Amino acid sequence: MAVSPLHLVWSEILSVTSAMRKNSRWASSLPGPPRASNLATSMGLRTPAGTGDTVGRSGHDRQEAGLMAGFDELKRNINDTHEILSIPLPIVLAPFLALIRSPLSTGPITATALAAIHNFFAAGLINEHSVDTQRALGELSNSLAHCKFEATDSSGDEVVLMRIVNVIDTCQASVVGNLLGDVELCEMLETVLTVCCQMRLSESLRRCAETAMHSMVRRVFSKLDGLDPELDNESVEAQGATTKLGTIDYLLTSAIPASTPYGLPSAQELLRVLVNLLDPHDMQHSDSIRLSILGILNAGLEASGTRIARFKSLSTMLLDQGCKYLFQLARSENVNVVRLSLRAIVTLFDTMREDLKLQFELFISFTMDRLAPPVNPLPPKVQLSLNAGNSRKAPSSPGTPRPDGQGSGSLDLSDPLSLEGGLLGDQTPPTPRPGVVPAKGLTRELMLETLAYIARQPTFMVDLWANYDCDVNCEDLFERLISFMARGVYPTQYTGSIEYQRYSSQLLCLDVLLAYVEHMAARAEVGKPQPDALAESKASKGLLLAGAAKFNTKPKVGLAYLEEHGLIYKPDDKDVPRARALAKFLKSTPRLDKKVLGDWISAPDQIDVLKEFIGLFDFTGKSVADAMRLLLEAFRLPGEAQPIARITETFADIYFASKPPEVKSTDAVYVLAYSVIMLNTDLYNPQNRKRMTLEDYQKNLKGVNDGSNFDPAYLKSIYESIKKREIVLPEEHSGQLGFEYAWKALLIRSKEAGSLVCCETALLDRPMFQLTWKSVISAIAFAFTAFDDDYVVERAIAGFRKCATLAGRFHLPEVFDYVVKSLSHATGLLAEADPKSTKFPVVDVEGQSLTVSPLSVKFGTNLRGQLATVVLFTIANGNGNAIREGWSLIFEMFQTLFMHSLLPSRMLQMEDFLGGVSAIPMQPAASATPQLHRSDGGLLSALSSYLLTPYGQSSDSLAGWEPTKDDIENTLCTMDCISSCKIDEIYSQIMTLEVEALVAALRALQVLADRRTVDILVDEIITDPVPPANSRAEFPKEPLPYDPTSVFLLETMVSVACQTKTHIEETWPVVFEHISGLLKASERFGIILIERAVVGLLRLGLILAEQPSLRDQVYVSIDLLRSLPPSVTNAVAEQLATGLARLVKEHHNIINSATEWGLVSTLLRSTMSHSEAVKISFTLIMDFIGQESEQTVAPENIAALTYLLETFATSAGQAVEGKRSEPRGQMATPLNLEPVVERGVKAIDTIADLRKYIPSFIERSTLPETEGRQSSSACKEVRHAALGHLQRILPGTQFSAGVQAGFDFRILFDRVLFPILEELLKPQVYVKDQQGMGEARLRVSALACKSFLHFSVRSADDAGDTLELWLSLLKMMDRVMHSGKRDQAYEAIPESLKNVVLVLNASQVLLAPDHPDSRTPSQIQYWESTKQQLDDFLPGFLEELIPSAPPPPADAVDAQPASVAS
Repeated sequence: MAVSPLHLVWSEILSVTSAMRKNSRWASSLPGPPRASNLATSMGLRTPAGTGDTVGRSGHDRQEAGLMAGFDELKRNINDTHEILSIPLPIVLAPFLALIRSPLSTGPITATALAAIHNFFAAGLINEHSVDTQRALGELSNSLAHCKFEATDSSGDEVVLMRIVNVIDTCQASVVGNLLGDVELCEMLETVLTVCCQMRLSESLRRCAETAMHSMVRRVFSKLDGLDPELDNESVEAQGATTKLGTIDYLLTSAIPASTPYGLPSAQELLRVLVNLLDPHDMQHSDSIRLSILGILNAGLEASGTRIARFKSLSTMLLDQGCKYLFQLARSENVNVVRLSLRAIVTLFDTMREDLKLQFELFISFTMDRLAPPVNPLPPKVQLSLNAGNSRKAPSSPGTPRPDGQGSGSLDLSDPLSLEGGLLGDQTPPTPRPGVVPAKGLTRELMLETLAYIARQPTFMVDLWANYDCDVNCEDLFERLISFMARGVYPTQYTGSIEYQRYSSQLLCLDVLLAYVEHMAARAEVGKPQPDALAESKASKGLLLAGAAKFNTKPKVGLAYLEEHGLIYKPDDKDVPRARALAKFLKSTPRLDKKVLGDWISAPDQIDVLKEFIGLFDFTGKSVADAMRLLLEAFRLPGEAQPIARITETFADIYFASKPPEVKSTDAVYVLAYSVIMLNTDLYNPQNRKRMTLEDYQKNLKGVNDGSNFDPAYLKSIYESIKKREIVLPEEHSGQLGFEYAWKALLIRSKEAGSLVCCETALLDRPMFQLTWKSVISAIAFAFTAFDDDYVVERAIAGFRKCATLAGRFHLPEVFDYVVKSLSHATGLLAEADPKSTKFPVVDVEGQSLTVSPLSVKFGTNLRGQLATVVLFTIANGNGNAIREGWSLIFEMFQTLFMHSLLPSRMLQMEDFLGGVSAIPMQPAASATPQLHRSDGGLLSALSSYLLTPYGQSSDSLAGWEPTKDDIENTLCTMDCISSCKIDEIYSQIMTLEVEALVAALRALQVLADRRTVDILVDEIITDPVPPANSRAEFPKEPLPYDPTSVFLLETMVSVACQTKTHIEETWPVVFEHISGLLKASERFGIILIERAVVGLLRLGLILAEQPSLRDQVYVSIDLLRSLPPSVTNAVAEQLATGLARLVKEHHNIINSATEWGLVSTLLRSTMSHSEAVKISFTLIMDFIGQESEQTVAPENIAALTYLLETFATSAGQAVEGKRSEPRGQMATPLNLEPVVERGVKAIDTIADLRKYIPSFIERSTLPETEGRQSSSACKEVRHAALGHLQRILPGTQFSAGVQAGFDFRILFDRVLFPILEELLKPQVYVKDQQGMGEARLRVSALACKSFLHFSVRSADDAGDTLELWLSLLKMMDRVMHSGKRDQAYEAIPESLKNVVLVLNASQVLLAPDHPDSRTPSQIQYWESTKQQLDDFLPGFLEELIPSAPPPPADAVDAQPASVAS
């Protein structure tokens, strides 16, 4: 201190006395000699009465003089000492405090005195080292509390009050503040609080007092840090009851024991008064006072809320009355009261949340009820329920609360502080519950801001889930809150709101949802709760709610349901009687309708349950009124007399067993119970005008106590108990009474509910996310599409990504699908219809071709769509295994981009067996008929030479609309966006998908592809199910227009399946289903699409051949290709033959049976009408037969190979015949037959080479037949080759060996030689080449004779078997000789027959008659038949070659009988 304390005190004395002199009261007064009597006494003198300063003065004057004399005394004390600090502090302050207390002082004087006290504190004169500081502070607090002065003007008076507040604040804040006792501090607090609550004072003074009060309250509660809460908690528990608040508004200093320094008692008294002043029912206090008190309470809670929570005596006041009053104030119409109430509530939850489990549940439920919109059309609501289809019972009585949180209502504060509908609801109401007034305007904004602030806490949602949704006795707060916030994002929830308020509310709701997702994504994988136990509790809760709903409708059905699911009888209750277990369940189960429960347990057949139910109550020490009150809170008393009688009788038995005083029998209890019910009804029935008096009540109960009267005091206590507090039956609560009842029930439940558990864990996130993802993503998607704020859009994008991250973590593919669905609709790439033309302008930009389409221009201006596209593909990239149904939308966007030439070039390529890789044509061929004769390349190569695609250049592409610079710029923006999407990477990742996701992707492609192809035909059938007879045959429907997108989808499908060989078993059915649908209706689709289907099927066939289990599908595919119409087969023949050739070359080992070879050969033969395909097929056969590494010709395939080779030879003959039949001048181009003939000859030669396999396969071989059929070919070279080989084969060693082995050589004539001759003898065959055919006849005839001669000699022992064949040969020779040029046949036929006849004769088969005739019967028949046949066309030919023996002489003839006779 710069000046001496002496100077300071002297200066302040001078200031005060100067102010006093200015007042007329002290201006002329003279100070008396107050020390004269003291001096006389000290010297042993006697002072007579009436002397001294009292002489001639009245009491009033003496008071005035005393005030001034006090300062004179202080001056003398100062003058008598050199160290003022040695003077006791009470002496120094005495004149100043006396002046402050004196009613004679004026405002300015008191203000000066107060200023002096303040300066003493400021200068440090008042400190802990001062003499007797403790007593001085007590006097100071008392003086400030009892400050009185004469009022002058309001401003001056308020200055005094301001100084008082400052002195009090300074005193507590100073170094001596800790020396204040509880009584002194409470006096000071009371003084400042009085200033705060005096509404007649100016606003500035009250605000100043409030500021000081805030500081003082913080200091009071900060003292709790140095105190031991255990002592307080033990004291509270020892009392056995919670602290009850009085009705006094100000601090009761008399009730506080004197102690130094101040501590817990001051905090208790301060908090008690603050809570009392919040009572909204106390009409003495206005909202302005409550605003001040709320501000003060907030200051204390925000500074020391966690400290307060540790002391039960303090926390109990807040948990009970404090929360109750705050919740009631939160429904006030005063916005400021609402604001501060919400602030205090949030502070309570932040600091004491563990002890506020049920209060927090009530507040959240009430807040959502207030924020619920009025009835209006709502967006589609996502059902959030653990058990799908589990409907919950609506409130049976909208205005009825239920104890212990049972029922389906919610907090209702629309009535003055009422709680209608119960504490907590069974379901999330889509609209405000009856009686709840929706918050509007700024009140709504405040409440929503508060709810959003609470909900944005990192663990808030997890805490809700674990503590409420998984608790059978609590509401599903988490589900309801997420649903509420999701609905709040939509604008339809805010009809009638101001635009900025609506937008702000939407953003708040969105922000909560995004925070929920972000916190979940960021949460670490650690935690202490047991997720399995919580999941089991959640499941049990769902079953219990369903059972309760059934019970409330039909008790029998509900109990059966609950018993079926094991919810009534616990495993540990095996020895417990059924009635007792059922009673325990009914008493402890929430959500049961109290009326239904009362009716059911009072039924005659449930008397055992009723006894057990009432037996669960502890009536010990309770009066009959309190016992009835306790009982009737558990269920609603039925309305009929008999059920009431059963309940009362049972109650009487059980209550009397508790040995109540004053009651002598069970009957007495029964009458008392009835009397309590009747008294309660009489006193509180609004229609009853005359109330029952105590005397009436006592009179009614005379003589019923086992023949005697009850003690009047006992009956009076019952009467007073009912009169003071009504027994309110369940479902009859309303208004303040209902609120008080429900709040009491909440407090009772709190003891059983336990503390709120904080769950900093990610172990519960999966069930939470699984339950809410759809509504959250829907809301985010709406915000993304509807809001223009860049920040909101950015947050929404982040939300999508977080949801995708969570879906991947929790393995929820349906979430990815929904994200893809939500974003895909925002891209603008789904709604595009097929363009009428794909001929879009192509411009050159910086040396690169750029296709400008309407979509590229439109999409380039759609920034929102571009963002959605990039986000969608970014999410899909790397998360393909988590996508299922979403692939359909992704491929649909691919489809749209393809139609407008916006896809990467890699995705536009087709792979075939001819030209490698080429682009998908965007336009159909210029000619509908494909060229059949081409020198090289496949059908696709030919088509691509005149097809127009946006990926190539064409003068036609510039036709029509000319793009502007803006169009080009927008297209460049589109291309940049597509490039950012990295679609080619996504396409590559499809090949690496797991099997389930891969099949889903292919299914999506199949659906899109079928929609553009097969489904169109199905729709036609549905439209025209029964066409006229033969209408389809006579008037076939036109082929569908060429659709390049169908080709794109098909190619994508095949490409994916081919590049995922390891999963071919799963992918094959999907692709085959689509391809088979195309090929079965191949004539209705464009040839390009069918060709791609054929190529795809064969490409897949190559993969199927590698899988032993799928090889049968190769033949299914071949059979499908074999069934193609000839016109289609010819159009795709080259690709078909190439693919099949590759299949046979690489996997010929899978073609084993004759049936399989037959399928392959038939399919190859179907392609031989195509000039290029026939080359491929021929090369295949030649290479196959000519393999040296292994023997490829087998019994199973020799027939098929022979048949194929014969087809080549037949083709040569048909080609020559066709050329000869055309008029010479009509051939547009010369037909080069050399390759065809060459193949035919080589085929015949190859067939002949197969004779080396005949020894092994002689019975199966058809080689001679084949060579024979080609002997009549119109192609000379083929014919000669066939005849030449036939001439070498038949007499060869192979057939000779076959005959020796038992081969029937007659088959060669029946199947080979005779059919050849029959064919050659036909006129239509002969005219093909008259000269050549005649020569062929002779050659075959000679071969037939030679063959007969060759084989008949080898089987001479069986000549009878050859006769029939010989006669047939003669008949055939007869026909040959009489056809064609007669001169050649007449020479050649007899010559051939001559050799045969001579050989037969030499072989003793054909013998002329002899005399005597020694021939066998067979020889005779042989001769006669031959002679008869030859004589028809060569008379005498046989006799000429084999003359008959001359007849014997006559004598020899005559002698013969004699000799015979002898």
